[in-house]
Amino acid sequence: MSQGSLKPRRPYLLRAMHEWISDNNHTPHIVVDATVEGVEVPRQYVQGGKIILNVSYQATDGLVLGNDVVRFRARFGGSIFDVTVPVAAILGIYARETGQGMIFSEVDAPPPPPDKPSPTSEGSSSSGDTKRGRPTLRVVK
Repeated sequence: MSQGSLKPRRPYLLRAMHEWISDNNHTPHIVVDATVEGVEVPRQYVQGGKIILNVSYQATDGLVLGNDVVRFRARFGGSIFDVTVPVAAILGIYARETGQGMIFSEVDAPPPPPDKPSPTSEGSSSSGDTKRGRPTLRVVK
């Protein structure tokens, strides 16, 4: 299997971290970029283009952590809402109680849809493609 045909890591890492957080009796939360196309969340809870969602089994109904999308039903302000989040929109997952978790990098993101050009397709040279900047982390509360 060539490097280009590998499946994205993000959904697998997301499921593994969700299981690890849950197995430790902590509450998994995901950080979502609500500006990404296909994100269906209650917009009144979006702040700065992002929303933090409790994805514990106790807080959700019918939780599906799929390869392309995360889906569940949850209560927001007493009202039930069907939530749909493309995996590409998930920026990280962490345990509410400890803050331990994982922030996803662009490397873990699924490839862009085939109808949109990738950002590296124009003006890229083979000499500069392999060098990447130092990764950065930030605290999400």
